[in-house]
Amino acid sequence: MHLRPATEADLDELVGMQEVASVAALAHVFPQATHPFPRAAVLERWRTELADPATAVYVSTDDARRITGFAARRHDELLHFGTATHMWGTGLASALHDDLLGTFPQEVSLIRLRVFEENHRARRFWEKNGWRPTGRTSRSPFAPHPVLLEHELHLPKRS
Repeated sequence: MHLRPATEADLDELVGMQEVASVAALAHVFPQATHPFPRAAVLERWRTELADPATAVYVSTDDARRITGFAARRHDELLHFGTATHMWGTGLASALHDDLLGTFPQEVSLIRLRVFEENHRARRFWEKNGWRPTGRTSRSPFAPHPVLLEHELHLPKRS
């Protein structure tokens, strides 16, 4: 796995990969007949986040430089994280997770993320990797506005 900062040139491939994975993992949360993947809105969100100096956006790539995963963080929050469906079960998500933790600034000791309440697979992944639910909830900005659960992780002291 190669982890690198994302660029504008990555966005079409990134969003295409994200769409396939999101539909596969979240069709029960976002029924595609009534709430299809909002490709244009997601692409615009990525463009906005890439342009934001406070947001760090990364992609993982394979040896052929194809995007296999993505992550974005801002301050103490993990905003986005995912891998290509053909990489599920390969250990890529764990490797991406571990590499991403090392990108948080030294002064950040507690990080947080939000995960869909009904995304049981993702929740198992986060909890297996030490993340704990805080009990705080919010709602997705995308219809049908499913519940998001906040999780947090204490980072080990780094020198």
